[in-house]
Amino acid sequence: MLRIVFMGSPEFAVPTLEALIEHPECEVCAVVTQPDKPAGRGKQLTPPAVKVCAQAHNIPVFQPEKLKTQEMYDVLTAIAPDFFVTIAYGKILRQAFLDIPKIAPLNLHASLLPKYRGAAPVQWAILNGETQTGVCLMKMDAGMDTGPVYAREVVDIAPDETPVTLFDKLSIVSAKILMDHLFDIAAGKIAPVPQSGEPTMAPMLDKSMGLIDFNQDAHDLACRIRGLSGWPNAYTFFEGKRMVIHEATATDVSCSFPPGYITVLDADTKSLLVACASGMLAIRTLQIEGKNRMSAESFYNGYKPTGRLLTKGGV
Repeated sequence: MLRIVFMGSPEFAVPTLEALIEHPECEVCAVVTQPDKPAGRGKQLTPPAVKVCAQAHNIPVFQPEKLKTQEMYDVLTAIAPDFFVTIAYGKILRQAFLDIPKIAPLNLHASLLPKYRGAAPVQWAILNGETQTGVCLMKMDAGMDTGPVYAREVVDIAPDETPVTLFDKLSIVSAKILMDHLFDIAAGKIAPVPQSGEPTMAPMLDKSMGLIDFNQDAHDLACRIRGLSGWPNAYTFFEGKRMVIHEATATDVSCSFPPGYITVLDADTKSLLVACASGMLAIRTLQIEGKNRMSAESFYNGYKPTGRLLTKGGV
């Protein structure tokens, strides 16, 4: 029986936790997750998805504000786990904690390391127009996603992929890759391989990233809109009002209009065509400040925007 301390927070981590709970030769002795946080309009304290799952299975849950305390060190040492299994926990463990598991501290990272080390690998892969990403099962060290890798699995990124859909794919792959290799790691049948290649970083997203500039290639903008979908969302301004662009694709059609110029509503796709530095952006759904989300066709019929500019500066 493998004794495991699981560390994770969001829904993305739940399939991996469930896979460990369901395996007859694994005992999840404790779950460490982020504190409850305010959410929604009412700002009510909401538990992380991992906590909800753990409590449903009567697993002890710890939610330290700071993990690097003597109290948590003593708690985890007393559990005497064989493994830490970490996925989307959100905190870096110092070496003293990494030395607690008898076999190894494991981490599941949603990229093909060393690419996209950091907090937002899924979003950055989409933002940068990647066609593939994946999951790495690695042995944690004191750096940020720098440890050696036991196994990796490649996942294709669909042309219309958003973080939501890609997270769903990668969460299932994460659970599978762990359970496919956990017992081989425990038996010493596989050893982790140091990462090789040029590393890239995937820092946390920032609200300021949402403001888009049509003085760019349409394909780059389409990737940006998809990568920022959900949060912080891509936006521009229409007649001084903030316009969130929820869904858009790129076309290679060229035009002589200035970037941001609204041309026509495409009759076939019902998309609003907007001039870019190269190509045109076909906007499918959007949201004007103070209004509900709407189709491009509804916006076009209601606002008659042909000939007007979507602007970066809001004027």
